[in-house]
Amino acid sequence: MAIYHNAVSIGSRGSGQSACASSAYISCSVVYNDYDGIQHDYTRKGGLVWEQIFLPPMAPPEWQDRETLWNAVESAEKSKDNRLSRMHVVALPVELGKDEWIPLLTEYIQTQFVSDSMCVDVAIHDTDGHNPHAHIMTTLRPLNPDGTWQHKTEKEYLCIRNGEERGFTAEEFKEARNDGWQKQYPYLVGKKKVYMPIAEGEAHGYERASKYAKSTKYGRQNPITARWNSEEQLQKWRVAWENIVNHHLERAGSEERIDHRSHAERGLDEKPTIHEGVAARFREKKGEVSDRCELNRQIRQDNKLIRELKVLIKKLFVPVKEAITNLARKMETARAKIIQRYYHITHNRTAKQNMTDKLNQIEKRFGDYKKIHTRKIQEHRKLKSMIEEKDSLSPIHVFQRKELDRRINYQESVVRDLVEQEKEIMSWFEKTDTAGMKEISAEINRLQERITDADQAIEGSESRIEEEKQEYVDFFLEAEEYDPEQVEEKRFEIRPEMEKKIIWNIEKGTGKKVRELDLAISTAETDKSLRSLIRTKKQRLKEREKTETKKPNANLEKTKKEKTVDDQQKRT
Repeated sequence: MAIYHNAVSIGSRGSGQSACASSAYISCSVVYNDYDGIQHDYTRKGGLVWEQIFLPPMAPPEWQDRETLWNAVESAEKSKDNRLSRMHVVALPVELGKDEWIPLLTEYIQTQFVSDSMCVDVAIHDTDGHNPHAHIMTTLRPLNPDGTWQHKTEKEYLCIRNGEERGFTAEEFKEARNDGWQKQYPYLVGKKKVYMPIAEGEAHGYERASKYAKSTKYGRQNPITARWNSEEQLQKWRVAWENIVNHHLERAGSEERIDHRSHAERGLDEKPTIHEGVAARFREKKGEVSDRCELNRQIRQDNKLIRELKVLIKKLFVPVKEAITNLARKMETARAKIIQRYYHITHNRTAKQNMTDKLNQIEKRFGDYKKIHTRKIQEHRKLKSMIEEKDSLSPIHVFQRKELDRRINYQESVVRDLVEQEKEIMSWFEKTDTAGMKEISAEINRLQERITDADQAIEGSESRIEEEKQEYVDFFLEAEEYDPEQVEEKRFEIRPEMEKKIIWNIEKGTGKKVRELDLAISTAETDKSLRSLIRTKKQRLKEREKTETKKPNANLEKTKKEKTVDDQQKRT
């Protein structure tokens, strides 16, 4: 079952860690660290499923190479105890596969980190096939629009004006000093150190105790960095992971959900398991018993007993009303999925038709262009040949040269006409030269691929929709065991919520605002097909009941006949 796990840690030199080593570990690759001259090789580690670098738009493109990226991070941090990176380790739902994990992680990374100017190194690990998880490694410094690192903190000088003290960074002080603000330096007044402006200290003839101006203890933290390091931001990341995973589970048709809250916050009686760690797992593999693993096994047994007791209590005491609510929600959820399928089929068919029309138009124009371009080249060669022939004639051949001049003039007009026709077609494509026209072939190929993708999407939706219809019919027949009016009433209570969800899912999937007409058509088509399928299912069930009723009667008649034959044999 899907579990929630999103552990966040900071990698710093103070704890003996290295950004290059962490990157090499998660990507199972070789990364050389320029800072300490150590090459980290994890190519024999194994268990790597997928890895990728994600960069914000302002980041240098050469950072797509992880060694370049993390060496840039290492070089930006000068102190021996600097913090280098943030690592998120998230558990991936086993209900999804690799092809679904990748878009899930991509959505989470793009919306939560890359959009906030972080560079991200991500990798999926699944060593034994039972513990799929991802390492998401992010940078700690924001980026400037020109792709350079911002400061984590800046020195903040405590300046004074008319007895008022205020903090300024070096950049801010350049303007503040024009308004009368002055830095304060330590001067020896007797045996004490007193901070005052230079002019005041020199006026009293005091000796300056240090060249360093008065400043705050820790400097001014970058507001972006401060937000990234806050508890509120960590909670947002945890909630976002829950929402995105649950959305992908729902889209995959799974009923499993995860929750970022603790057992106590959720009001659960089950005890949470503890983190076992690599060392404990290694001892278990060797055949030894680890205390942490043993404790988890006991916790799981206790939780299993709690769940079984809860199921038993629920079967005994849950009111029919709750069962009706659950069934009504299942029916509305199944109906919503079918409506979305029909909408996507309509959307993809419309998109396919539009792309086909555009492709036909482009192919026709491009075909005309190629014909004109080819003919232009041929006619230009003829013109060149005529000019060369004329140049080779002696001036004494007056009549021949005149004839060639006439032919050359005509040929030039032909070439000019072809050039104009060629320019007209190029302007339709918004191109100015033949180099630009070469891009049209690539555009034609892209359109053809997109049309193929639309066909595949339509086929996939049509195949899945039949399974979802059958699921709805099963729920409908199960609901007939309860009061139909109560079920229908509860369904209409849930429906507005589902309609909003349908619109949100469609807009999320297509990236466009929902077309109300298409949605109404999809809804009507869904209800019509479901009613028809339910009628057919009921008729088949009635026919089966009749068949099963006739079988005992047929067996009875057969027994009577056999008895009559036995009596006749006895008489004989």
